[in-house]
Amino acid sequence: MDWDKLRVFHVVAESGSFTHAGELLELSQSAVSRQIRALEDSLHVALFHRHARGLIATEQGELLHRITREVFAKISYAEAMLTESTDRPRGPLRITTTVGFGSMWLTGHVGEFLDNYPEITVSLVVTDAELDLTMRQADVAIRMAPPRQPDLIQRHLFTGRFGVFAIPDYLNRFGTPRTIEDLVEHRVITFGEQVSKPFEDINWLADKVRAFKPDFQPAFTVNNVYGSLRAVETGIGIAGLPAFLARQNPRLVRVLPEIESPKVDAYFVYPEQLRQSRRVVVFRDFLLRKVAETPF
Repeated sequence: MDWDKLRVFHVVAESGSFTHAGELLELSQSAVSRQIRALEDSLHVALFHRHARGLIATEQGELLHRITREVFAKISYAEAMLTESTDRPRGPLRITTTVGFGSMWLTGHVGEFLDNYPEITVSLVVTDAELDLTMRQADVAIRMAPPRQPDLIQRHLFTGRFGVFAIPDYLNRFGTPRTIEDLVEHRVITFGEQVSKPFEDINWLADKVRAFKPDFQPAFTVNNVYGSLRAVETGIGIAGLPAFLARQNPRLVRVLPEIESPKVDAYFVYPEQLRQSRRVVVFRDFLLRKVAETPF
């Protein structure tokens, strides 16, 4: 069996979708489908039932998936142990997190971590899609929801809240909303609908407006939280943003503070195979100290 095709199969089986697997592998949907078809032809078995709503593994597909999961877990463990130091933590550490948290919070603290552990090299991948840690697409993840993959260790980091923000220039031009109903007449900025989302209720503000006006359409959509922040900073409109940003950016003005916003629980996640990795342990402990200092 071709190793590259097995890797593609494993990602497809984990994600349940050619499209999602293609995003994780940085391949087109058609390329992923061809790889799976070629693997099925070489084995003379069907590995998936194709449905309009996704993929379901056949009995043979489930058997192969169990095997590839064990293989990739062992490879991940071997790679981690081979690069681990017996004295000071050293080597590469690949971190993945959401675009918003990575861009607006984590990058502000990585420098201190590198000062403390100069023999660790950090790679940060910011994406709102979930990378496969068992496939070593990253060593650790900071996610805004509990992990869905099996064999992952999770540590709760914090519970964050959101608020509604604008800048004075925008409010001087369009007025300050006093109720949710007032937002119908405002330029509301939301997350895109047809993209990977950092958490399920990311468009909570628009949903609240639609409760009063079902056909309400946001003035501007952007596919990550950092883009929403920049749009607010330039005066495009009003957006629901992480509340801790108000303490970092004095230009932001909070409006409608009485509105109930979603709570978002953040988790530090890593594979069982990296439980003893000193790089992971020191980064986890550093992260816990820093989030404890931030009023999320």
